Formats: sequence, C-alpha cells, structure tokens
Amino acid sequence: MQKKTAFLIATYLGFGLSPKAPGTVGSAATLPLAFILAYFTGTYGIIIAAVLLAVIGIWATDVIIRNQEEKDPGKVVIDEVVGQLLAFVFVGDNLYHNADLWWLYLIGFAAFRFFDIKKMGPVKWFDSQVKNAFGVMMDDVCAGLFAAVIVWGAKTYALAML
Repeated sequence: MQKKTAFLIATYLGFGLSPKAPGTVGSAATLPLAFILAYFTGTYGIIIAAVLLAVIGIWATDVIIRNQEEKDPGKVVIDEVVGQLLAFVFVGDNLYHNADLWWLYLIGFAAFRFFDIKKMGPVKWFDSQVKNAFGVMMDDVCAGLFAAVIVWGAKTYALAML
C-alpha cells in the first residue's frame, strides 16, 4: 500500500508515465491546479500547496528511488509539480481580478521549463551533487523560484501598462 501511494504521488497521478517528455507533461498537468489555487486561495494557497507537496513528494520519491540505481527517474514528476507551482506564487492575488493576465501562466510554464532544463546555478548544483530525494526536489524548487522572478517581472510590467 505504501509503495502504491508513493508511486501515485511521485508520478503525479500517472502523468509522469508519459512516454515522451514526462517532466513537461507533469508541468503542464500542474497548470489547472495552479489556476484553481490562485483563483480560490491566492498566493498563500499556492505556497502552502507547494510546501505540502514538497514534503510529501520527498517521501514518495525516496520510496521510489530507494532500491534502484537511477536517482532521478523521469517518471517522478512531483518535483516538477512543486517547481511549477512555485513559478506562480506572484500570480495568485491579481490574476482573477485581471483576466487579461492569463498569459502569465504561459510565461511561468515556459520559464520553469527553461530553468529546469538548462540547470544553471543552484539548480545544477542540487541536480549533480545531491543524489537523493531531497536533491531531486530541490533542483525543481530552485527552477521554480527563478521562474517566479520572471513571472513577477512580467506581471509588474503588465500591471504598470494597464
């Protein structure tokens, strides 16, 4: 039961089982969750969800990778979910008041995927140096925070132009 639960969480309900680009699929599957959280709970809901999913995701990832050689298998996408949510922390309190800002989700998605794939700075360090469930999660957390800065800049510019 524990392994099945961990598998469902780590693969984000199976989205990580995509035969092509499971990280991108997991990130895209996070968009509806991010929108719902932003709309109903704002920034705080996004942050709380990201923290809870990070803690649960580290546990689930640890269960999945514990007895295998590969320490960051493609099917584990809960880290992408957390990073993608963090990319939207600055969207939360304004998007539902300004429907014209829906494109911030596209910016956040693209920025997160860019930083997750390019692996610069702390993203690269966690990915290459911390070979456990915490490292798997933290490289995406860092990528998500970098993307959040891009989203914040785009939102600030857009609101100044309204």
